[in-house]
Amino acid sequence: MKFKLITIGKTNKSYFLEAEQEYHKRLAKYIQFEKTELPDVKNARSMTEAQIKTEEGKLILSKVDKSGLLILLDENGREFSSAGFAKWMREEMNRGHKTITFVIGGAYGFSDEVYAAAKLRMSLSQMTFNHQMVRMFFIEQIYRAFTILNNEPYHHG
Repeated sequence: MKFKLITIGKTNKSYFLEAEQEYHKRLAKYIQFEKTELPDVKNARSMTEAQIKTEEGKLILSKVDKSGLLILLDENGREFSSAGFAKWMREEMNRGHKTITFVIGGAYGFSDEVYAAAKLRMSLSQMTFNHQMVRMFFIEQIYRAFTILNNEPYHHG
């Protein structure tokens, strides 16, 4: 099984990159994990929010495995506890998905086409975090979920 994380824009803070890389390395014990950073839309300053979302949506959908499961990280999505997220992941993995793709969109959210393609919208918190922090938090939560599923002490350590 492959887990993918698609993001808009690059992480440019070394401390976030180091944390992401650490958890990415730890995840290798459990799953194949791939992070894809899509470029920011060119000429965005001369575009409307809707146009930006449409262009980002085209980029996102071009990278999604159509036979896999698509999950959007969205401020209005379903919230999970860490244990609840681990349980949800186990259920979805047991359904036999070849790929589970999570997407962290741009500043304005997602296009209607991306929302339509997704099975679930997920929120990490009711609080707002910058996109670079969310990437790090989310990769850590995937790792935490696997330690929970494997009864390893990380979750309470």
